[in-house]
Order: sequence, then structure tokens, then C-alpha cells
Amino acid sequence: MILSEFCRFTKAASKKGAPTGIARSTLKTLAELSPADWLPLVKRRRRRVTVEDSDVGTIVSGATDKLFRVHDEPEYLLHLDVEAGHFRADLPLRLRFYNSVFEYRHQRVALSAAVLLAPQADSPQWNGLLQRGLPNETPRGILRYDVIRVWQLPVDQLLAGGPGTLALAPISAVSEGDVRQVVRRVKERLTGPKSPRRAADVLAAVYVLLGLRYTDDFADALFEEVLGMEESSTYRAIVRRGREEEGRHMLLLMGEAKFGPPDAAARAAIESITDVAQLEELAVRLITADRWQELLPARGRTRRRRTQ
Repeated sequence: MILSEFCRFTKAASKKGAPTGIARSTLKTLAELSPADWLPLVKRRRRRVTVEDSDVGTIVSGATDKLFRVHDEPEYLLHLDVEAGHFRADLPLRLRFYNSVFEYRHQRVALSAAVLLAPQADSPQWNGLLQRGLPNETPRGILRYDVIRVWQLPVDQLLAGGPGTLALAPISAVSEGDVRQVVRRVKERLTGPKSPRRAADVLAAVYVLLGLRYTDDFADALFEEVLGMEESSTYRAIVRRGREEEGRHMLLLMGEAKFGPPDAAARAAIESITDVAQLEELAVRLITADRWQELLPARGRTRRRRTQ
């Protein structure tokens, strides 16, 4: 079980109608549970799949979403680019860039798919074909890619599929009136003696992804109805703790990139913060601060010095 991973994910960004990397990260981690479950969504045969390193930091900063090696004849790569927020006009070009990088690095054909979690991430221009070239000439560059619009996926297909895509069912082609029954069916798949590995992680992902379509009040009431008040409260507590963990983690990463590695006192001061609002305030102050000592609350560092 890796609930500690899902503790880092929260629906907070979706409250403003513009989900960011939070829901994307949830789905990217979920995809590793059973990556072969994604193959039917891109009309490919189920085969053994292993997770590949998608880091392209030697070329550009950061990593892409998920890269899988599909052990078929011939062997190929599957690249998933997950989008949850506002429309990004450069999506097809970005897919082509990563597609070329992966093919060069691994010497395998790479298939790319855009996974769109919400309609606000969509564009009618994304028809699965990118052609680049000069006017009135044959295109010099062509990329065919898949577009998975989750809200259009048949719910029965997801409910009958594996755990790697099961959490998508409540945000697939389901009406609000039917979502309770869908969540119940997901829970049935995840409980009992034949429950899949890391079933609790899938259910935690359901709770996070519901925030892409529904309000917090609706999601909370839904979980209380389906899971019971005590169990649903546990998942809400997991998300709250996760928001704190994610805030501390990101603050340390951003601070290290700007100031260099924190000393023991600075790290201890950040790790002692449990107030999300305070973490957000520090993230804003980081923009203008020049060193760790300037960023951190003096009382936190003073308290740390007295214990040494």
C-alpha cells in the first residue's frame, strides 16, 4: 500500500474550476498500479508493461508524465500526457517533442496519447493528427497521437477494466444522478477477498478525481453515503495531511533551487509547519527572498536553535 503517496494529493486546486498538477499527479501515480490497463483505451492489445524513466531533464527542465515499455512483437513505448487544467495550445507540439526524444533515447517506436481529465483541457483542434510544413507543400513532420477524453469514456468499460483505470469511472460518461451507483460499484471491486493490490490507493484516487467535476460538499456526502461516515472521514484526513506534506515538499524543492540545500535548522523549521496557509505564505515570500534565513519565520529558527 502506498497511501503515503496519495497523501500528497488534494482537490484544493479544483475548487476554482482550474485543476492543476494535483489531479494530474494522482492519475500519473495511479497509472503505475497496473499500466497494462491503459492499453485498451488506446485500442491496443493487453501485453506485459513496465514503467520507463520519463525524465528529460538533460534536454529541458523536469519530467513528462508517464512512459511505458510494452513488451509486444515488436516492442514499443506508450507515452501518456495527462492534462486537467486549462486548454494548452502547444499540446500537440509538446507531444511531438517528447515522442521524438523517447524514440531517440530508447530506439523504439513511441506512441503518444493525451489524457484529458476535464473538458476545460480540451480543444476541437486536437484530432489526433499534427502536420508541420510550409504552405502548399507536402508536410515534413507528421505525428499521429491518441486523445483520451475521460468524460466521454463508457463507464462500463472502466468498471470492467483493471485497477489502473478504475478510478476514472466516476468522472467518465456518467450523469450526476448515476455517480453514486458508480462509486458503489468501484467500492465493490476494491473490497473483499479478491480485492486488487493497493485497493486503498485506488479509492483515494477516486476521492481526489471527483473534485474535477463535483463540489467538495457533494464528494464528501457521496463518500459518507457509500463508505460510511467513519471511513470517509479517514479519507478526508488523508487528503488534509497530504496537502501539508505536498506543501512542505514543494517549498523545500523550490527553496533548494533558489538558495541551495537548506541547513538542518531550515529543514527542521519547514518540516515542523502543519498550517497549509503558512506554507502558502512562505511560497509567495520565496519569490522575493534571497536566502533561507530571510524566508523562514524567525521564531521557527529560534526554537530550533534553542534545542541544539
